Amino acid sequence: MVERPFSLTWDEFLALPRKTVQCDIHCVTTWSRLDNTFEGVPVQALLERAGLKPAAKFCLVVAEQGFTTNLPLPDLNRPDNLIALKWAGEWLTPEHGWPARLLVPHLYFWKSAKWVRGFELLDEDLPGFWEQNGYHMRGDPWTEERYGGRGLTQHEINKFRNASKKHGLGS
Repeated sequence: MVERPFSLTWDEFLALPRKTVQCDIHCVTTWSRLDNTFEGVPVQALLERAGLKPAAKFCLVVAEQGFTTNLPLPDLNRPDNLIALKWAGEWLTPEHGWPARLLVPHLYFWKSAKWVRGFELLDEDLPGFWEQNGYHMRGDPWTEERYGGRGLTQHEINKFRNASKKHGLGS
């Protein structure tokens, strides 16, 4: 789904240009934290480097320990989205996603996956970890897209895992 797939070492990633974003964050459990300052690598710069193909419509964000979250490409490809390294001028702590977490401030914070390892661009939407367990596929706090209904059965989860292997996402 990209013209130029790439991977980076940690040192190469740290050498990329960074930006600072001021934003509010909203948790699906109904709390919000206002006026946060995050610093990190702009997601748009990474997507531009990869060269998106027209068929790319969704992203499965891959993180440590098998965690994933899904995003429609228009929600990922936004100027305020970062691979965040710092919050309030300090390096992220492990419980908040160190060494790097995705920041998607316009959606509920579960979409801002901790311990990010990479992106898989897809032509179809595949549910991530929380989405498989009943969370909404998008997660817009302004329309209260908290829960999408029932969680998936093991059979349905296996179906999605098999589909993800087709895309090179299997474990």
